Amino acid sequence: MKVGLAQLAPELGGVEKNLQLHEEMIRRADSEQVDLLVFPELSLTGYSLGERTPDAARMVTDNDLFALASLAEKTDVVIGFVEESPDHVFYNSAAYLSQGEIRWVHRKTYLPTYGMFQEGRYFGRGSRIQGVDTRFGQVGVVICEEAWHPSVPYLLAQEGAKFLLVMANGPVKEGGAEISREPWHRMLSTHSMLNCVYTVFVNRAGVEEGVRFFGNSAVFDPFGDRVEEAPLLDAGLFTVEIDPGTLRQARWRMPSALRDEDLNLTLRELERIRELRR
Repeated sequence: MKVGLAQLAPELGGVEKNLQLHEEMIRRADSEQVDLLVFPELSLTGYSLGERTPDAARMVTDNDLFALASLAEKTDVVIGFVEESPDHVFYNSAAYLSQGEIRWVHRKTYLPTYGMFQEGRYFGRGSRIQGVDTRFGQVGVVICEEAWHPSVPYLLAQEGAKFLLVMANGPVKEGGAEISREPWHRMLSTHSMLNCVYTVFVNRAGVEEGVRFFGNSAVFDPFGDRVEEAPLLDAGLFTVEIDPGTLRQARWRMPSALRDEDLNLTLRELERIRELRR
């Protein structure tokens, strides 16, 4: 199975230009026989939209999204965009495109509103954590901040996800790009091992409003090992070959993630803790 990491540097608010970049990258991935192509969070719009959020938004029924979906015939594609609901609520969303159709849309559930992040001011909060059935098995989409909440990958894995697709806008923080990426890679390696899943991490590149993003997208196998990684900072399409048979081997050797997990115990204790917090 060949996975494409679309480490894009989108133009802030430049949806038309970004659509063209997506089309070019999808066509290139198709020519390179990529099975699954994953873009970063908000890849169609850029990140720090602020008051420009409505201008960059698209409804799921929009022709722009259908045009991208029509290109996803042989290669499944996951994109990030600002979704406008019929009630005109705006969401930080991801769409799974396959066989010419929009198969699934996930709305980000955890919205960071601290430091440079102000998502809670502009976006509605998603209310469901659910995977999507694909030709590769069940896939779970995780958008940036959601990866920092252990319940999200846990719930997706318990539902049956074999692949976690983590889309991000990870900035370079004080100390530089290498230091900025380390917490991400450690965390994703741990999620992969504890939940016995493949994790595909796609982080954007480029500079936006004075903020640089570190890129360094990567794939981690169900043992927690890093299979391959893209360069720091550079934009581009990077492909990774993975062996789905590794998943079978990992789940045989480490059955605790699924076979031995006690959901009833977890539910009882969560209810007890919720009562304590009241």
